[in-house]
Amino acid sequence: MSVKLPPIEKIHEAYSAVADGRIVLKENQADVTSSDLAKTYLVTWKDEVYTSNDNASYWQGYLGYPLIAVLMLQGKLSFDQEIADYFKGINWKKLNTEYKNKFSEAVKQIMTKFEADGIDCDKINTEINKVYQEIGQLTITTKRSAARPPK
Repeated sequence: MSVKLPPIEKIHEAYSAVADGRIVLKENQADVTSSDLAKTYLVTWKDEVYTSNDNASYWQGYLGYPLIAVLMLQGKLSFDQEIADYFKGINWKKLNTEYKNKFSEAVKQIMTKFEADGIDCDKINTEINKVYQEIGQLTITTKRSAARPPK
């Protein structure tokens, strides 16, 4: 069973969630706070079945950033701390709203700023692409969460 691939930009958002320490891992669930700190999403797992009540996972059926971030913390997806540090403190909610949820435009703005700051964007892109490939190889199953997305 393969998972539905998310927009690749969700990996950047997952990196921010981990870098900001917005994930509280528990035994079979995790609370993931949104980048604007306004919402908390619930990710659950039992055996290899995962659910998340973020909008992407719930409504679109692909891995949303909360799920990707949890899988990184569980070691099921690669995670590079040096790259994560670049993504600290980014308000994705504000950016995605500004760009009318054109996630690639939001990421382009951030990467342009990184480039101007002399950050090695090729290294970041290589790592993001590696994680994207790993998502395609995951052997987990995702189901719609019983919990509706927070308002």
